[in-house]
Amino acid sequence: MSIRVTRWGEGPPALLVHGSVTSGEDTWSAQRPLAERWSLLVVDRRGYYPSPPADREDFEVDAGDIAELLTEPMHLVGHSYGGVVALLAASQRPEMVRSLTVNEPPAFGACPHDPAVAQFVARLVDFWAHGPEDPAAFLRTFVAQVGGGVGLPDPLPPPLLQNAQMLRNERPPMEAKIPLDELRVARFPKLVVSGGHSGAFDAVCDTLERELQAERAVVTGQGHSVQRTGDPYNQVLASFLERAG
Repeated sequence: MSIRVTRWGEGPPALLVHGSVTSGEDTWSAQRPLAERWSLLVVDRRGYYPSPPADREDFEVDAGDIAELLTEPMHLVGHSYGGVVALLAASQRPEMVRSLTVNEPPAFGACPHDPAVAQFVARLVDFWAHGPEDPAAFLRTFVAQVGGGVGLPDPLPPPLLQNAQMLRNERPPMEAKIPLDELRVARFPKLVVSGGHSGAFDAVCDTLERELQAERAVVTGQGHSVQRTGDPYNQVLASFLERAG
């Protein structure tokens, strides 16, 4: 498998799936304190440093990778594009999911007719069609578009440049068909977290809360990157995992 997994700590396993832009360790560094209670399995998805380079980012391919890692019942946590991946992977192996948490997944296909979602998707489609060809310039503009809360060095170091090239060639997440019916009846608890900064992401999270009968939380302060708030997010996640475990 062309992905890398790093383990932090011992205890019940929780698989952490990063989104676009940053790899696993950078995405989840503020969650290291949770390794005192859980074994955090931090994934570097296909094509994202330090996993080997790949030609394209595809949520279906990534979901297959993540489903293969579900070899025992474990908590599954996904951020952004990784949240879409986690939703799809959980539907493939629900018997191996102890709980599912998604942070602002761009699962826009779940509510395409919401005005905020439709407007946001139109902007993204135009951006991918007409945005900068240079991966570094594309990445900087993308972070501003989604409210990522990520500081980018200039020039980009090689790991971030590799990730930017993946982002420039990603399969649009709005194409994902989220299996809402299958996930709704799955017995594991679900939690949906947003950052309270975007009408489009709020609409997606509200839809998932309703359709999946999920718990809902809002963690403000870091925009789209809710996990970067550290302790505020960790308290929400830890409480949910303890109740789910």
